[in-house]
Amino acid sequence: MRSIWNGAVSFGLVTIPIRLYTATEQRGVAFNQVHREDGGRIRLRRFCEVCGEDVPYAEVAKGYPLPAGETVVLDDEDFEELPLTTAHRIEVLQFSPADQIDPVLLAKSYYVEPDPAGVKPYVLLRDALERSGRVAVAKVALRQRESLAALRVREGVIVMETLLWPDEVRQAPDAFLQDGAEVGEREARMADSLVETMSADFDPAAHRDAYREALLEVVEAKVAGRQVVRPPAPVGQAGPSADLMAVLRASVDAAKRGRDAEGGSRRSASPRRSA
Repeated sequence: MRSIWNGAVSFGLVTIPIRLYTATEQRGVAFNQVHREDGGRIRLRRFCEVCGEDVPYAEVAKGYPLPAGETVVLDDEDFEELPLTTAHRIEVLQFSPADQIDPVLLAKSYYVEPDPAGVKPYVLLRDALERSGRVAVAKVALRQRESLAALRVREGVIVMETLLWPDEVRQAPDAFLQDGAEVGEREARMADSLVETMSADFDPAAHRDAYREALLEVVEAKVAGRQVVRPPAPVGQAGPSADLMAVLRASVDAAKRGRDAEGGSRRSASPRRSA
């Protein structure tokens, strides 16, 4: 795994030289755009609409559009002259309770690894975060963009999570907030019962990406020249029912049967002790 950023974490007068590694990756199925007739790859041209010529990447700059239709052209030198103190530094601003960071602000996660010279202050910060139960709120600039970030500890390693700025979070439409439905007491109790019946500790390894598996099966069938048989739609997915109470009661019964069946399969799979 290659580091994507080198710099330092600074809190107070303490400086920790570190490297960042991307902590997550998407596991979707990747496709290329191809010509349906012959399978040839579709290539996108880097094309200038003014002179009509293809432009090599070395001649491509960033342009900021103005309201009047004009464009301000910015080169690499323009960005280098910006007074960006966080270009190679994760600057800790404060320490805050973790539950004060709204999950909607979380953007991307990175593992923070210390350089050999920074191991001791790294451990100092890591242990202080664990003892306090807080996260370090910081600023950092990645790929010419400054972000807020949160440093927390995961399995003995400091993880940096970049945060969106508040104005990057959209407001929910007003229609979502209108309280026009009345819920009866029996329905509320049945909903609470359903939540209780379906409650369990979260184990991400217990879940799988069924869509990706089905998509790969389609690809493999195409390679083998087999016909793909699509499974029928799940039962009970037709749509909302007018009798909410009946649906809730059926959901509770189904959840109980599923839990009983799961418990039975676990008991039968466990080794029996000899008498």
